[in-house]
Amino acid sequence: MPQLQTIQQLAQTYFEKVRAIRRHLHQYPELSFKEYNTSKYIQQQLLGAGIEFTTGHVGTGIIALIKGKNSEKFTLLLRADMDALPIEEKNEVPYKSCNTGVMHACGHDVHSACALGAAFILNDLKTEWEGTVKIMFQPGEEVLPGGANLMIKEGVLENPKVDKAIALHVFPSMPSGKTGFKKGMYMASTDELYITVNGKGGHAAMPADYVNPLIIASEILLEINNRFMKVGALNGTMGESIPTVVAFGKIEGLGATNVIPEKVELAGTFRTMNEAWRNTVHEQLQQLVKTISEKYGIASVMRIEKGYPFLVNDENFTESCYTQAQNYLGKNNVEELPLRMTAEDFAFISQKVPSCFFRLGTAGANKHFSSGVHTPTFDIEESALQTGMGLMAWLAVCELNKGR
Repeated sequence: MPQLQTIQQLAQTYFEKVRAIRRHLHQYPELSFKEYNTSKYIQQQLLGAGIEFTTGHVGTGIIALIKGKNSEKFTLLLRADMDALPIEEKNEVPYKSCNTGVMHACGHDVHSACALGAAFILNDLKTEWEGTVKIMFQPGEEVLPGGANLMIKEGVLENPKVDKAIALHVFPSMPSGKTGFKKGMYMASTDELYITVNGKGGHAAMPADYVNPLIIASEILLEINNRFMKVGALNGTMGESIPTVVAFGKIEGLGATNVIPEKVELAGTFRTMNEAWRNTVHEQLQQLVKTISEKYGIASVMRIEKGYPFLVNDENFTESCYTQAQNYLGKNNVEELPLRMTAEDFAFISQKVPSCFFRLGTAGANKHFSSGVHTPTFDIEESALQTGMGLMAWLAVCELNKGR
């Protein structure tokens, strides 16, 4: 088995190359399911390293394979996402996005660069570990139905069959050099909520002639807020407090000062961590909208787009990764994390195979580079790349060389 110091040294050796890869990816971001040039660039890096891969999965996805000794013994998946967001970058850096209105504001450039760095390290050491490493570069993490979901349907977890999976994600509030882990339930499921409140439009000065959909929409929003305003909403069936968020971020009623619109459109999100409760809330929301609308004699339509499931980290596997991360980085640089109500399409993988999804600190000194993800000023302290690729490779080797 490779020595810890060997992997640390290789991570240092590959740092400049991986930083250049990350900067290229950041400079030329592409939106979900349109990662054509991103995919070609990653393929070039794999070809240059002599790493076997196939392409065209869900359009732009890539599956790379590195075979160690006794390659059929065990298969570990490393996952990276490739897509960017529709955000105009405000950072003034040499690697600023060249694509107008598109930016790697969620760190997927970092994820892909770290996965490539880990691949380089593991490929160099493939005579010193057992099994197969399958590396998945996926499209479309940011939008439904999720690239991970589609790649699973295309067979990414088969041939060879994946036994366990690892992924990382940037964490801008944590200093570079540190990582965070959470055993068990970690991130929420996510559903998109769309409500159309159909009223009766008219002249604002003649209230007897119209049914104002803005008033009805407001009542619906207030009732939803009252019922689900606490993150720990009560499941009446089980008497159990389950983390729950129902929030609306968009309301559109195209009237005017003296014009009552015909309809109002609402859009929001629902997140929780229990599938039975998830279905119950769907029913409660539909009934709430129906009841309030009927009170005003109108019909409203609620559409629920079911999204990603909750993300669960395997208890034993994550405990092992946590311990090995302490060995690699030192105990002071590995933290236990709380639950999060954000969502991730790696959740689809975590529902299929034992998984560990961990956080990579990317903030610099004095909280430099600590802008949140999905903001136009997000960036990272690039030393995090060395931590990410090295730790991912180390965790892989530790799992692959376990006695089985």
